[in-house]
Amino acid sequence: MKNSSVKIRDYRTQFIQELTPIYDAGEAESFFYLIAEEKHQLKRIDLALHPDLVFSETERVVWNSILAQLKQEIPIQYLLGKTSFYGLDFEVNENVLIPRPETEELVAWIIRNNLKIEKFKDLKILDIGTGSGCIAVSLAKHIPNAQVFAIDVSEKALATAHNNAHNNAVNITFIKQNILEVVSLSAVEGLDPQFDVIVSNPPYVRNLEKEEIKKNVLDYEPHLALFVEDNDALIFYKKIAKLAQKNLLPNGKLYFEINQYLGKEMVDLLEKMNFKNIELRKDIYGNDRMIKGEISN
Repeated sequence: MKNSSVKIRDYRTQFIQELTPIYDAGEAESFFYLIAEEKHQLKRIDLALHPDLVFSETERVVWNSILAQLKQEIPIQYLLGKTSFYGLDFEVNENVLIPRPETEELVAWIIRNNLKIEKFKDLKILDIGTGSGCIAVSLAKHIPNAQVFAIDVSEKALATAHNNAHNNAVNITFIKQNILEVVSLSAVEGLDPQFDVIVSNPPYVRNLEKEEIKKNVLDYEPHLALFVEDNDALIFYKKIAKLAQKNLLPNGKLYFEINQYLGKEMVDLLEKMNFKNIELRKDIYGNDRMIKGEISN
């Protein structure tokens, strides 16, 4: 019987060639090594040191299936079922957004601003619209004394977030709730009445911006967590800021990830609601991406 195994280095060449009409070569190559490490525990150096390693026919069938899905622009994070965020591993699936590098910057900002406070008291943090739990879990991991609560409207997203908290050995109180229906956070069962920090990365992409969204996001990531109506793009921000007015402790801080085109509108919104020390920040790509406001004493 003919041996149908193939050298991994030869398959790698084919893999990259087949993906380059859709992705650039560097990205296609990074996909190859991500899959090799996840499926076979093979790092780039292993393949360089052992150029004659082969895929069996069975292994090649698996790789061909992944390759076909990548050609459909299904995100590789969903295919692998995991991603990395702020140095931690997170389970991801079609029920949650894939965490972005820009959101890591938001997490880093919160940690830097609050570590000093953490030394003196237990910090109470609320993450609204937690999704995969990437913000809540990262904050719980890096601000050890924090009590972290997280809300989401999606039961399936919360199940994923639960897993991520467990896998990263942090304790978070998760609550299913549609934030737009909440009159006061104090009335939400299981939720602490007041917080030092409230953070949210809510849906903020307007329908008019859909043409800017890549196919891998538009076709596969949950629209519930992405889009808002053009005529009420700040609906979540208005609601959460209003709740924060009542439920932030004196000198408490409100943090948002925002639509890059609505930075000025967000500053205006927080100013009108009497937040102080408002700070708008750009992300690594130079876009207005995050904002902080503090509650008055």
